[in-house]
Amino acid sequence: MKAKAKAPARTKKTETGQAQETKKPRASGPPAGVPRSKRMTGEQVREMFTRLRELNPHPTTELEYSTPFELLVAVTLSAQATDVGVNKATRRLFPVANTAQAILALGEEGLKPYISTIGLYNAKARNVIAACAILVEKYGGQVPADRAALEALPGVGRKTANVVLNTAFGEPTMAVDTHIFRVSNRTGLAPGKDVRAVEDGLLKVIPAEFLQDAHHWLILHGRYVCKARKPDCPQCVIRDLCHYKDKTPA
Repeated sequence: MKAKAKAPARTKKTETGQAQETKKPRASGPPAGVPRSKRMTGEQVREMFTRLRELNPHPTTELEYSTPFELLVAVTLSAQATDVGVNKATRRLFPVANTAQAILALGEEGLKPYISTIGLYNAKARNVIAACAILVEKYGGQVPADRAALEALPGVGRKTANVVLNTAFGEPTMAVDTHIFRVSNRTGLAPGKDVRAVEDGLLKVIPAEFLQDAHHWLILHGRYVCKARKPDCPQCVIRDLCHYKDKTPA
């Protein structure tokens, strides 16, 4: 009897444009390590964001930028890297080249020394140069405030587009990273088995008055309070609203 052939491994493209193997998605529920939680009520969601707003009325990204183009480059470089590491690189790069035309003039090899401390810098340099070429050719070097146009740029996926649309252009989009995915599932704010399910859930349950800043509140909460290994529940301002069962003791 002939052995059955193994099905070919599924692949996907990362934001850097490289293909990588992916595992088959689980049938349901959040990934391992992110517990399933009961959903918050609408009243709890409103109270959660009211408290986060009182704590930080004007949240923003921790990436350093002064123009939509600088933000686009910084977010592109931030894939699988820390904001601190990206800021160190852009502090060297932006004083020398902070427009699509200037970075394009550097070329791929000229760009690499400025970003070589960041992971995957070879692929990122290639994508940034390719994106700059498109921006110069199609948009006069400006960053388009359009999702489809942004996602057509090399190295730019849905999450990066959402960050740029929200932070640079003031659109109420929701960029779901690992921090927001964790907070949404742990607390019961918007449980979902993948980032798109969480994104859609957040846009559905968060009241309109909070949507503009919600991305920043959630990422900062996940980064500094609702941390992956040991959440700081005793210092959490929404601990009484949160449905996470394994809260850390005081």
